[in-house]
Amino acid sequence: MVDETETLGGAIEDLRAFCAVIELGSISAAARQLGETKGSLSRRISRLEGRLGVRLLSRTPRAVSASEEGIAFYGKCRDALVLLDEAAEGARQSRVIPRGQLRVTAPYDIGLEVLPALLNAFHREHPQITVELLLNDATLDLAANRIDLALRATTATLPDMGYRASALVEFGIRLYASPAYLAPHPPIQDPAGLAGHALIASREDPRGAVQLRLYNHRGKRETRVFTPIMHVSDFAAAHRLLLTGAGIGAIPDLVAAPSLANGKLLAVLPEWELARAQLHAISVGGREAPARVRVFREFIRSHLGQMLQANPSGRPHTVDEQASPP
Repeated sequence: MVDETETLGGAIEDLRAFCAVIELGSISAAARQLGETKGSLSRRISRLEGRLGVRLLSRTPRAVSASEEGIAFYGKCRDALVLLDEAAEGARQSRVIPRGQLRVTAPYDIGLEVLPALLNAFHREHPQITVELLLNDATLDLAANRIDLALRATTATLPDMGYRASALVEFGIRLYASPAYLAPHPPIQDPAGLAGHALIASREDPRGAVQLRLYNHRGKRETRVFTPIMHVSDFAAAHRLLLTGAGIGAIPDLVAAPSLANGKLLAVLPEWELARAQLHAISVGGREAPARVRVFREFIRSHLGQMLQANPSGRPHTVDEQASPP
């Protein structure tokens, strides 16, 4: 069975051989330039003529010249090879030069609350890269949707999607509230102090009474039952409600970090968490991905790590730590 890749590559080299003969005026000179034997080059020309069904060169014992059809073919062939070489060089440069269009997908929580400031900073650092952000909580197929990189967070093992996944940061999901909400109330010293407070339930909580299962890094676990004042569909909505002073709610550290930094949110029981999660960068090529994908992945890894290091809600965590959710 004929290898189609080899056939295509051979056809291109046959075209290069033909153009070299025209440009240098002889098969011998073309063979020397291309590092082939005269017989090998002659076979390339004959094979090309056989594919086209037309005589491209007129041969005599002392000279070779292009036929009328060969002259016309050479002009277009030369242009095509130039375009092909430019395309190949562009593809090679994409491995080392970060530029071009970058399609990124992320869940709404991360996309609305975390990425805007990071994308702005990334653009200032890499203005030659144009980012297209697709927000979707569904898991989109990267190849089918021409996506370069997907950001996905999970509290469990990431399912096998047939793509390369790289863990970026590990973070906690814990309770937060605004200073305006907390100010009229006594300080909350332990999970029992949550009794009587207004609770905002996230998308993961059922309707009706909600169990908050809290744990800390000293191994203590507490379960408290509440009737929420509101249910919201996602952490982004919970975050916005918390900023208004509506109550206490559980959101990821990543979502809360900007509001913690500017003092608009405070961690409630900062040593206690509801779960741990990891944010992953998923791409088609992994380490072989284009430079624009690799620099974006490392930019996000670095800046999110710095964000969590500065998080005053509790001790920072990295992807090397092995804390497990309850």
